[in-house]
Amino acid sequence: MAVRHETELYAPLKVFFERQGYEIKGEVRTCDMVGIRTYEKQPLIVEMKKSFNLSLLLQGVERLKLSGNVYLAVERCRDKKGAVNQRWGELSELCRRLGLGLITVVFYKTKAPLVEVLVEPGETPQVRPVRARRQERLLSEFHERSGDYNIGGSTRVKLVTAYREKALRVAAACKEIETEAAASTGKQPGITPAELRKRSGVPGAAAILQNNYYSWFIRITRGRYSLTPAGAAALVEYSAITDGSKHSNL
Repeated sequence: MAVRHETELYAPLKVFFERQGYEIKGEVRTCDMVGIRTYEKQPLIVEMKKSFNLSLLLQGVERLKLSGNVYLAVERCRDKKGAVNQRWGELSELCRRLGLGLITVVFYKTKAPLVEVLVEPGETPQVRPVRARRQERLLSEFHERSGDYNIGGSTRVKLVTAYREKALRVAAACKEIETEAAASTGKQPGITPAELRKRSGVPGAAAILQNNYYSWFIRITRGRYSLTPAGAAALVEYSAITDGSKHSNL
C-alpha cells in the first residue's frame, strides 16, 4: 500500500529507533528526524522520502557534514514492480559506497509497518573484482568495430554492432559474387559459406548464414545461400559502413 506523504514514514521510524534507545525529535534544523543516545557522541539523522531519488541522496550527503550516523528512509512499495526504488541491491551498494545508511518501510492494510535496515551507516563497501570475461567482451566489441556509427545514449534504435558489421560484409560479398555470376548461365545457383568466408574475410561467415538473425540470407539448397531483398536493402541502408569497411580485416 503506497503512502501519500513522506510524513507517514515518521511514526514507524520513530518507534523503530526509540526501541533502540534513541530519544527522537522531528524537523530539527531542516533534518527530518534527529535522535540522541546517551552513550553516543554523534546524533542519528534520518532523511525521508516516499521513494529513492537524487534529492534524497544529496540531502544524505549533506547531512554527513553533521554526523556519520545518517540514514536515508523510503517506502518499499510492493506494487511498483518496475519502479526505480525496487532496485534495492544497486541502491544499497550506492549508499554503502557513500557511507550512508538505507532503511525501507513497508506499509500494510491490517498490520503494523515493517521497518528494515538494508545498509548501516559507515559500512565498508565490498571490493568487487573486475569481471574479466565481461571486460574481455567489452574490449572485443570495441576493437572489432570498424568505426563509430552509433550515438551514445541512443535507445530503441538499431545499433551497429561488430556482429552486424560482419553480417553486412558477408551480405556485400554475396551481392558481389552474385553480380559477377549473373552473366554465367552455367554457374550453380547460390554461394557456399567457404566462398563467402574467403570473399568477405569473415571467419564466422558460415554461422552468420546459418543463424540468419537479420533475415538477410536464404538457403537455396544444401550448403548454398543467396541474398534476400531484406539483405539488399540493408546494404543500401548501411552503405556508408560497407563502403568504408570493404577491405577491412575485422
